[in-house]
Amino acid sequence: MRYLTLFYVFTCYDAIKVDKSMGSCLIKMIKQDEYWNEVANKKEFTTPFQPELFLTHVNRDATILDYGCGYGRTLFELRRYGYNHLYGVDFSAEMIKRAKSHESEIDFQVIQSGKLPFSNDSLDAVLLFAVLTCVYKDEEQDAILNEIKRVLKPGGIIYINDFLLNSDERNKLRYEKGVNKYHTYGVFELPDGAILRHHSEERVKEWVDQFETLEYKKLEYTTMNGNRSNGLVYSGKLN
Repeated sequence: MRYLTLFYVFTCYDAIKVDKSMGSCLIKMIKQDEYWNEVANKKEFTTPFQPELFLTHVNRDATILDYGCGYGRTLFELRRYGYNHLYGVDFSAEMIKRAKSHESEIDFQVIQSGKLPFSNDSLDAVLLFAVLTCVYKDEEQDAILNEIKRVLKPGGIIYINDFLLNSDERNKLRYEKGVNKYHTYGVFELPDGAILRHHSEERVKEWVDQFETLEYKKLEYTTMNGNRSNGLVYSGKLN
């Protein structure tokens, strides 16, 4: 049996610039790492891991990469489920420092660009855990997803946890304000400087158009600032 490798992506990335030159697409962090460095020891991420959707598709011998691992909370949870080949990468040096303070056997690394330090077709699965909510431009989201598809083996697994649009007045007001500035409905700013996005289901379908759907559920999440929001969990297999 071929074992699954999980490529896991956890924290938020925004302000990524896509530079298309000489036929290549490079993803560069601009300023958002400064925000996450500042809040690294203050924020507690709250969107729950759905083990029943994950364990079904990922063997215990899997090698797991958490791309955007933050302070590593889901990697720690995976350790408790018996996964031992665990890696985490993040743009935020302070998030990685916090992660390393809790666990010495997981390989945590700081990365400086969106390009993953893995060869083509080298990983068997990917998890995007509350990442695309922090990347408000379609082209920047697409660049991340294309990089994920580059490193996935054929038939590799993707697991996405993210936020959907809400219809309450508080959110509608900030969406309307955000669309005037960012030209995309669902984008909004937090008072502490974060730029976030809630997504339509049409946009979600665009994310996964090259994957065979295995699971899709709409849920309600508590955000890192204590508010309620519509959300989704998705798992699929790369065609």
